[in-house]
Amino acid sequence: MGPKHDFAGAHVLVTGGTSGIGAATAAGFRAAGAEVTITGTRGSAADYDADLSGYRYLQLDVEQPAQIDAVAAALPRLDVLVNSGGFALPSIGLDEWEPDVFDRAVRMLLNGTFRMARRSVDLLADSTIPGGGSVIAIASMSSFFGIPIVPGYGAAKTGLVGLTRTMAAQWGARGVRANAVAAGLTRSRMTAGTFAEEAWTAPMLARTPLGRLGEPEDIAQAILFLASPAASWITGQTLAVDGGYTISG
Repeated sequence: MGPKHDFAGAHVLVTGGTSGIGAATAAGFRAAGAEVTITGTRGSAADYDADLSGYRYLQLDVEQPAQIDAVAAALPRLDVLVNSGGFALPSIGLDEWEPDVFDRAVRMLLNGTFRMARRSVDLLADSTIPGGGSVIAIASMSSFFGIPIVPGYGAAKTGLVGLTRTMAAQWGARGVRANAVAAGLTRSRMTAGTFAEEAWTAPMLARTPLGRLGEPEDIAQAILFLASPAASWITGQTLAVDGGYTISG
């Protein structure tokens, strides 16, 4: 049971809203009364096993600038943007130490996030919901630590922390807040294989004061808070939601 939020009448866009953190976030906003648009890479909502009938669905490959522009142009209004699209390329067998793969990671996770926010800011500035328009990015533990297997992902997620501060400083006068959630070790389809390896997971949990992996709903609740009136004086911040991993020696 999480806190109760009221987003009745709000229009929310969650990129990458078909699975994992994005899906949990979209579900949280919908349960709170928002009209939620989600994006995914497949042609239609019917192409997914999950029931996505409660959402407006738009196709989006965040590596394609023209598709980002098209999604932003298709929105009649917007109050909350959650940039959750993208993934770590090693999860599909690619080596981010290869320069072209590194470039792809940064283009997907940093450039795409910036472009979506930039194309949406005029709509967000027109928001009249309590707390005002809000853009929220998904950062990572790799925003704070060097993780050797993901140099591109880590560079992009580190960049999101700085980008969040800069957007907050630039757009605050327009009533638009920008924040990020740095997700810790969170269960998802992308991380399932990694977490199945006891040799990798055990030392991570041993360092985590709360002693468990995160669930997508843990991250979603933090996102809903940052978009809510309870956070109306919070902007430019990156909130670590990680069971205490980043503060444990």
